[in-house]
Amino acid sequence: MVAVKPAEADAALARIDPRVALVLVYGPDTGLVAERAKRAARAAVEDPEDPFQFVKLDGDGVAADPGKLADEAGTVAMFGGRRAVWVRPTSKNLVPAVEAVLSLPGSDALVVIEAGDLAKSAPLRTLCEKAPRALAIPCYADEGRNLSQVVDEVLREAGLAIDRDTRTLLVESLGGDRLATRSELDKLVLYCHGQTNVTQADLEAVLSDVSGLQATAVTDAAFAGSVREADEALRRLRQEGTSVTGILTPLLGHATTLLPLTLDVASGSPPAVAVEAWRGLHFKRKPLVTKHLGLWTPDLLRRLVGRIQETVLATRRAADLADELTEKLVVDIARMAAARASRRG
Repeated sequence: MVAVKPAEADAALARIDPRVALVLVYGPDTGLVAERAKRAARAAVEDPEDPFQFVKLDGDGVAADPGKLADEAGTVAMFGGRRAVWVRPTSKNLVPAVEAVLSLPGSDALVVIEAGDLAKSAPLRTLCEKAPRALAIPCYADEGRNLSQVVDEVLREAGLAIDRDTRTLLVESLGGDRLATRSELDKLVLYCHGQTNVTQADLEAVLSDVSGLQATAVTDAAFAGSVREADEALRRLRQEGTSVTGILTPLLGHATTLLPLTLDVASGSPPAVAVEAWRGLHFKRKPLVTKHLGLWTPDLLRRLVGRIQETVLATRRAADLADELTEKLVVDIARMAAARASRRG
């Protein structure tokens, strides 16, 4: 078979040639891999709930006994009809088992292999891309167009309408992993049960990225140079019982995420354009992050990452001083950003 391109994956799954005996679904997006593998296996049989038609096998077990997969593929369904054999992921070698299946002269079963991120030279991927009776389906993280399609599909099935602006905000708030995307959309559909439309207020009430905004308030204010806002946000988090780790971790994560974006800005990319490369960034944070990119340089961020790491270590060594050390770090970050803003006029 010819290797399937990522953009053609769904179309290829929708029209699997009857002569195909095995489908390999692989890629870094484990949620999308599982979703497509399940879809391919269930579509191959008349009744996916019939255990004689639909068989699930553990990948480790198949690797330990390569002949087991060929035996299942060659078994005739008790009451007739085609069977599906779905093999769950494993880090062990499945090539001998796949070779045994592909060597069968004919089969009434479709074998679906769920795998991880396979390099182009990986033996299992190479075997399935070259075999006439196999199909290799790649699964990479969702991007704009694919995310929009998933959103439209889920909301349509739930009977929910959404206006263009709210839909754009929803897509921008979702990440690239299909499993996480489905989970967020399922929560949204459940929350909107009984409604006919999805509103921006619904997004703010449901999406986990929105619920995490309060935890990032300290980070956003500090990196923007808003000393008083950062201090007030820090005090609110303390009153709510947020741990020092819950404050320092977002600071470190934000600095390391900003670093490659500041390199893009230093190369001539406008901050607003660089922000669009941050998948899953909540729409409410975009103006602030754009401001961050205008204030922080790669060199400053590298030094700041080291400072945050030192503070983390210091809070572990002197737990009784953790709050004071964290407050000093937050205020220092805000003052650094404020000084940069002042110099830029």
